[in-house]
Amino acid sequence: MSGPHQDLLDEVLRAHGGLEHWKGFNQVRATLVTGGSLWPMKGLTQDSAPRQMTVWLHEQRASVTPFGGPDQLTAFSPDRIAIEKTDGTVIAERSAPRDSFRDHGENSPWDPLHRAYFNGYALWSYLTMPFLFTWPGVATEEIEPWLEGTQHWRRLRVTFPEHIATHCAVQDFYFGEDFLLRRHDYKVDISGGLPAAQYLGDYLEADGLRMPGKRRAYRRGPDGQADMGALLVAIDLSDIGYS
Repeated sequence: MSGPHQDLLDEVLRAHGGLEHWKGFNQVRATLVTGGSLWPMKGLTQDSAPRQMTVWLHEQRASVTPFGGPDQLTAFSPDRIAIEKTDGTVIAERSAPRDSFRDHGENSPWDPLHRAYFNGYALWSYLTMPFLFTWPGVATEEIEPWLEGTQHWRRLRVTFPEHIATHCAVQDFYFGEDFLLRRHDYKVDISGGLPAAQYLGDYLEADGLRMPGKRRAYRRGPDGQADMGALLVAIDLSDIGYS
């Protein structure tokens, strides 16, 4: 379907390196450092050690290493989450992992498999955006622009089908005059619908594609404004490479 929202999506895809160019790759790898208050809210300890994230671009699959030990990694897909040894030995696994978050609130504790699932789907979606918006079943519409300081950011509302594991079904994405993604609003359904506004910046270019090197997610108020004193998740990416 053509229209203003399609025109905006086309410009966004072009600004991030182009859909056809992206389709020529199968994986992206990046070094990842994370922090923020979400982890202690979940009873988890978070360190600043760098980790290696691998995301498959055309299937919902991701892995991070090390995880819980120097020779351990995660294996994420929507239907299964696992912690494995690098030789393939399964340490722990859970089928239908999203069901394990039923009745969870913002401060419900997470076990390592909860954490691995959240990490897997979140980073998979972050590292495939905005090209993920072209997947079958994903719907986009342009909504009213947003005034961020003195800047007018155009916005796409994206609705994801149930088979794509992501934060929530309906999410809003904000784009600057350069059509790069600048902000991402969502609710964390698996954490009691925690509302978040994530800001993106420090764009990096790798293999002809552009990706934000810095993500900062803050609690989002009822007025849509981010509470800059409530940093939920910090993500720094570096050494990005496509193959």
